[in-house]
Amino acid sequence: MQPSVADTPPSQPTSSLPTSSRPTAPAPQVPLVLSAVFLVFLGQMTLNPIIAPLSREVGLAEWQVGVMISLAAICVVVSSQFWGRASLSRGRKPVLLAAMGTAVGAMALFALLAHLGMRGILTGTGLFVLFLVTRGLLFGLAIAAVPPTAQAYIADVTTTPEARVRGMAGVGAAQGLAMIGGAVAGGALAGFGLMVPLLCVPVMIALGLAAVAVFLRREEKHELVANPPRVSPFDPRAWPFLLAGFGLFTGLGFVQILTGFLVQDRFALNAGGTAAVSGAALLAAGVGMVAAQAVIVPRLNWMPGTLLRVGAAGALAGFLLLIPSAGMAALILALFLIGLGLGLAMPGYTAGPSLLMSAEEQGGIAGLVAANNALTFVLTPTLATLFYAWWPPLPLIVGASVCALVLVFVLLHPRFRGPRVAR
Repeated sequence: MQPSVADTPPSQPTSSLPTSSRPTAPAPQVPLVLSAVFLVFLGQMTLNPIIAPLSREVGLAEWQVGVMISLAAICVVVSSQFWGRASLSRGRKPVLLAAMGTAVGAMALFALLAHLGMRGILTGTGLFVLFLVTRGLLFGLAIAAVPPTAQAYIADVTTTPEARVRGMAGVGAAQGLAMIGGAVAGGALAGFGLMVPLLCVPVMIALGLAAVAVFLRREEKHELVANPPRVSPFDPRAWPFLLAGFGLFTGLGFVQILTGFLVQDRFALNAGGTAAVSGAALLAAGVGMVAAQAVIVPRLNWMPGTLLRVGAAGALAGFLLLIPSAGMAALILALFLIGLGLGLAMPGYTAGPSLLMSAEEQGGIAGLVAANNALTFVLTPTLATLFYAWWPPLPLIVGASVCALVLVFVLLHPRFRGPRVAR
């Protein structure tokens, strides 16, 4: 059996990659684009350590938090391919400015609503609906634009499979660093009160907005694509990667929404203690993710199929350790392993189908990948919190089972077979 393109060494040409060297083109602004990704996700991740104690402070049930996050994910699913294609037809800078401006406004309103809720001025269904509009609808539509725009930009400026994998790993590393920064910021700032991190979130995103507005070049008209094609999720070049990524992000969704509840219930902590320990646990996951994508992936030069196989195995090991209540150290180690495994798998999942697409399809596949990621968050927050209410270990068992199925799939499907090492 011939090895798939997903595991073809970089020395073999891939026809879909651009061949021109563009000697007169200005230097790519990849660090600036990655900085925008980092700051947007830093704002989002800062909320993670405080979302569980915040929900209980304002009187929301666990399932209401799950629905709020699921709505944001639905918005990402619906709009991601639109944003990816728009980044090719309208330009990266206008798309990022519109998205980040909307995110700043949505998070500022969310902080105001949380303040009113904690003071008892706004409660019950009214507060829940307004949370859905700000954190769910508006922020979901805004954040949907950022990853596909960044991925389409990187696909446009990279010319080899090796560089493409490294570039996509950079997007993941930026998100992983945001997870670390958000865990630290959310946990530490919550010590001064839950309102402090809530007020910092729109400020973080506004910094990224200012950097993009001032420094990012706008594309020339000849660089834009008038009518970028849509990419079908059933395209044989894409669906195996999408299916594997869907399973892995399902596990991630379970962990992110449940960490605060696990910490508070397993160790009987108050709101401040829960935020601090949850921040440390999410920090461990972020360290694992960044170590994988910023250090391991660039050094090993593994191709997408290998990254998916090894990453799925690592995430499965983390879930198996997380299921029993074995103490705080075991919980933190489990989240580190999950972050490490997902950090290895994500560049393979994002770069794999991109290497098989033409230049005109890069916005479409980037949007499709982002939509696929968000699709897992449509159901997993609600399901995870419902499962947790029935029996706390149940969502962790489900997450481990999903990771095991993904591991079997990437081991057996021919798309992921090939040399284990690129060179």
